[in-house]
Amino acid sequence: MPYAVRRVRLLLINPRFPESFWSFRWALENILLDKRAINPPLGLATLAALCPPAWQVDIVDENIEPVPLHPQADIVGICGMAVQFPRQQELLEYYRDLGYYVVAGGSFASLCPERFEGLTDTVVAGEAEYIWPAFCRDFEQDASKARYQESGVVRLEDSPTPRFDLLKLNRYVTASMQFSRGCPYRCEFCDIIVMFGRRPRAKSPQQIGRELDALRARDVHNVFFVDDNLIGNKKLAKALLRYLVDYQERYHYAFQFGTETSINLADDAELLQLLRAAHFTWVFIGIESPDEDSLKESFKTQNTGRDLLTAVRTLYAHGIDVLAGFIIGFDNDTLDAFDKQYRFISDSGIQVSMVGLLTALPRTPLYERLEREGRLIMGAQHGDNTRSGTNIIPKRMGYAAMVQDYQILYRRLFSDRGIARRIRSKIRYLRNPLYRGRYPLRQRLGIVRRLFTHALRSGGPARLFRVLHTLMFSPPRAWPQVLADWIAGLSMYDYIRRNFLTDRSRALGLAQRTSALLHKLCAADIHRGVVEIGSHVSEGEDHLQINLHGHVGRLFFARAARHLERMLCRSAATVTLHIEALREDQQQQLARLLRRLAPYGDRVSVWIDERMRPLVSIDPSAFHLVLTPVRDARMRSA
Repeated sequence: MPYAVRRVRLLLINPRFPESFWSFRWALENILLDKRAINPPLGLATLAALCPPAWQVDIVDENIEPVPLHPQADIVGICGMAVQFPRQQELLEYYRDLGYYVVAGGSFASLCPERFEGLTDTVVAGEAEYIWPAFCRDFEQDASKARYQESGVVRLEDSPTPRFDLLKLNRYVTASMQFSRGCPYRCEFCDIIVMFGRRPRAKSPQQIGRELDALRARDVHNVFFVDDNLIGNKKLAKALLRYLVDYQERYHYAFQFGTETSINLADDAELLQLLRAAHFTWVFIGIESPDEDSLKESFKTQNTGRDLLTAVRTLYAHGIDVLAGFIIGFDNDTLDAFDKQYRFISDSGIQVSMVGLLTALPRTPLYERLEREGRLIMGAQHGDNTRSGTNIIPKRMGYAAMVQDYQILYRRLFSDRGIARRIRSKIRYLRNPLYRGRYPLRQRLGIVRRLFTHALRSGGPARLFRVLHTLMFSPPRAWPQVLADWIAGLSMYDYIRRNFLTDRSRALGLAQRTSALLHKLCAADIHRGVVEIGSHVSEGEDHLQINLHGHVGRLFFARAARHLERMLCRSAATVTLHIEALREDQQQQLARLLRRLAPYGDRVSVWIDERMRPLVSIDPSAFHLVLTPVRDARMRSA
């Protein structure tokens, strides 16, 4: 029998990502001032399109805006990758405690649905095209289940045009689209084939055309195809590319595309010509290692038996820039691997070179093998392979030495000399890049002015000279590419400067010393009981916590800002600000303190009493805004 249609209110949330190389935070804060994040949450826009027409759907991306604390919603759905899980968990607990019906989904819920037991009312595990509408029908009939698990094969022809209208696309550097899922290869460390299988499935070119129509209507020009390997099925990929070439010509519309592919792209002249004609300005390739034995060990067979450097330069010759991922820590690797990677990355000119320590992701063949061998570090993070650590015990080098050399490698790569050397290596072969920078003239001039200003301010005349020298070395048509490389390189350097410490042992204890100093400077406030300051060490990491119980003296924020900034700059310490009371006239003082701490905001947690929240604005893309009270303050007087 038909059931009555309910007007369900659904709030979909993309949790805040912890800062990483992928954040490009320096570029967003200093150069591209109108942007807040790189890519929008395409998965949530697709999920919204799968909802019944009568449902009211809103999408909030915490990476560009705060989450509503008391939304008008019947369901709160929260997605997340593994690296987002701690924040996803916090949001799920917060909304469930308030009585909302909460649903968890995303890649981590698909891989590890058991981790969400007790956190949610429903877990959606797997591709959503069939199981999400099933959940919606059940919810409308008050018959929803605890888990919806996709066990079959999803035809991407059944995937709808994402609800791009629900995304604030003007706040992102690129829009996102997806053509295919799945990859034919079997890299041991990769979880893609676990989630999507080894037989690529694809949308029709006409579906992609409808999505491009929706983006074109919103004046979008930069598009990232998020396929894990766009050319996993070359026949389908070529059909798409021919369609895109025709689309661009038909509408006289200059989309700039980027995507992920495998290195065998360089073997196919027709593919390269089609990519250029369709206006793909860049591709991301998992190169992983220049060492053939490491590639064979990890079953990265598509990269073996070839000259990787020549392959990269072949792409450059077609005007296509190369971004790449690299891995160190294979069983075959010794500490010599760091020098091999440095030489290859420098010679290839790959500016956006994401080097990660080998990390075992749940459900992958690598994870299962290392678990059998007893080489997993239990409790270690496994969601982000670009941080200064991993969850595996390396076979042919010590863990501490590996981490130290990893940090040194990044410092070498992203020194001014390293950035400039890679630009020169690239431009020798990328003489006529497709990338032109799709910005109005006034905006382009502003970007150039801000780059030169920040280069001079942060690196002095020597850095400015290197920027100008690389421009003089390059033909004028390559200048947009050179400037984009400097922006990317300096952004990654800024992340390294703030997060990579080659000798953490020397910095350990700085939080305790800072706590002792603040005790002396703020003795009157502490005596009155309006401030509580303490520090502790947990799992080898320093933490300092400040509790504000009442109205503090007028010098408190200035004193705290100076010493907290110094501590965060010189150590890997974390900070929690627990604010229970704040006078209205002290809002600007708190704002100035937060501005000084913002460069290190990923290590700063802020909790504000609910009564104070309307008075204080916290940027969730910069800081970890704690939604539940800090239950275990563990305050220790210095």
